[in-house]
Amino acid sequence: MHSVIRAGYRTVLALSCALPAPAAWAQIAATGSGQTYPTKSIRLIVPFAPGGPNDILGRIVGQKLSELWGHAVVIENRGGAGGTVGADVAAKAPADGYTLAMGGSSNLAIAPGLYARLPYDSIRDFAPVANVAHVPYAVAVNPRVPARNIRELTALAKTKKGYLSYGSSGTGSVSSLAAELFRSMIGTDIVHVPYKGTAPALTEIIAGQVDMMFADLAVILPHAKSGKLRVIAVTGIKRSPIAPELPTVAESGLPGYDISPWFGIVTAAGAPRDVVSKLNGAIASALRSPDMLQRLDQLGYEPIGGTPEQFAATIKADIAKYAKIIRQAGIKAEL
Repeated sequence: MHSVIRAGYRTVLALSCALPAPAAWAQIAATGSGQTYPTKSIRLIVPFAPGGPNDILGRIVGQKLSELWGHAVVIENRGGAGGTVGADVAAKAPADGYTLAMGGSSNLAIAPGLYARLPYDSIRDFAPVANVAHVPYAVAVNPRVPARNIRELTALAKTKKGYLSYGSSGTGSVSSLAAELFRSMIGTDIVHVPYKGTAPALTEIIAGQVDMMFADLAVILPHAKSGKLRVIAVTGIKRSPIAPELPTVAESGLPGYDISPWFGIVTAAGAPRDVVSKLNGAIASALRSPDMLQRLDQLGYEPIGGTPEQFAATIKADIAKYAKIIRQAGIKAEL
């Protein structure tokens, strides 16, 4: 009789040891585990107003995830303060993988060096999921500016110190920091004229009120084709497929120059690894689909993909890069 009891005790003990810990039960209850995720609709926060590049890309990704999983991906536009308002909402959401955000260079990489009191930490408060797309930037000048390449533009800036001006979509924006990196590398002054967005800045450079601008290649290329602007180089480390004839700034006389804005998906830190992995795989699958590749090409975006770890490394490296530019330029901003 005692041997039977002891055997039964051993069986119960073995079963109890195989059960998940209480924390694991909570995680399973919250997510349904990565095997069943998603079991309900997903919220995708776009930290900018409708109609912009971040919003368009978010809707493309959301649509593909909906198609893959059969669950709605609800887009929620939460604009404000350069994308930091929406990012903060995502950072403070439940860490279950059901709230995602379209993070970008502005709110994940630039904001940490730009704002002294940022309400979130880009490294600590997010779980990177996947880097979705690169947005090629380029250098454009008004046709009256006597410079057809970076070397001639550099020579002109050095010869006439403080003569050239550049427009941007706002102080601390990618466009302004791209110009500030250029200015610091050539070692001379260029006058900054900030505007409230890309559209008004573009209008002014076309009108000749400012001399040059660093901006989204897909946005400025049509104006170059019509003769209203002259595009002389792209800012990334490689040439863009949508304008392969354009050299990079680095190969045009400024080795090491690289401004490569990106947009990617993040979720709240602490989200289950298997859920993050499943999200990453779904986005990778979406980026291989011909229809999504076609839409990205139409927008002038270049797909990136890669692992969550690679995306995390990109965010960390860009935080350091942009913080250095901001510090050297003496830029200060408050939310």
